Amino acid sequence: MTDLTLTQAHAAIAAAEAKAAELGVPSTVTVLDRGARVVAVARQDGAPLVSVDASAAKARTAVSFGAASGDLAGAVQPGAPLYSLGAASHEPLTFVAGGVPVTDAAGSVIGAVGSSGGSPDQDLAIAEAAVAAL
Repeated sequence: MTDLTLTQAHAAIAAAEAKAAELGVPSTVTVLDRGARVVAVARQDGAPLVSVDASAAKARTAVSFGAASGDLAGAVQPGAPLYSLGAASHEPLTFVAGGVPVTDAAGSVIGAVGSSGGSPDQDLAIAEAAVAAL
């Protein structure tokens, strides 16, 4: 299994920044490694302050579950199998679109990208652009 490199994180952030500019949405992008630790973070001018923590939580959720953060929303609703999961973790998780896992050639999760600053759909498009650059 490989690790996400700083060079890859910079490429992902550059692609995310380009997509955010195209959408007109100042955003924060967080790139985490497979251990859910920060490789790189960039907050664009004008991005909301809360987007720093939100982008990290989205990326942490994606790397922890190996799935896009928004795809897990149904599993944490009242009565669903993972309903109380958010309370079980002392590191913030969020089940809102904008976190996307990064996999290596073998399909192993090696990290994730989280984006925050726009609507969930905009955040997802930005994170997907970042992952596509890898």
